[in-house]
Amino acid sequence: MESPTVAKPIHSLEEAYERCQALKMRLSRQRRYILELLWEAKEHLSAREIYDRLNQQGCEIGHTSVYQNLEALSDKNIIECVERSDARLYGHINDTHSHVNCLDTEQIIDVRIELPADLIRQVEEQTGTKITEYRVDFFGFRQPEEL
Repeated sequence: MESPTVAKPIHSLEEAYERCQALKMRLSRQRRYILELLWEAKEHLSAREIYDRLNQQGCEIGHTSVYQNLEALSDKNIIECVERSDARLYGHINDTHSHVNCLDTEQIIDVRIELPADLIRQVEEQTGTKITEYRVDFFGFRQPEEL
């Protein structure tokens, strides 16, 4: 069985454009609008939120175009797609990272953490697998600001 290929992380909007071109994806005006919005927003958005924000900015783009472009970009690992029970959310980070799910604001916050090596070994021993990457989902509430 082949191991999955891990795409090189994309660190800028320009690199996202370059990845599209390298994959022979047409860099349409609508696709550029979506990538620009995700890189500017730096948060996870639903297709509806992306559609609404783009149209509020005066970018003419249809619902279908938004959905098709989001699917194409996430299928090619140019953007992230997070499956939620109520919607798919899209973000600009394409490499492996973890999330903090804020239960009161419903925000997803990207975090980069490294688990201790002994914890990774423990998971490997319990499952009989070799861990090559991981994602951790944390859940919690915003801490009230100190008075």
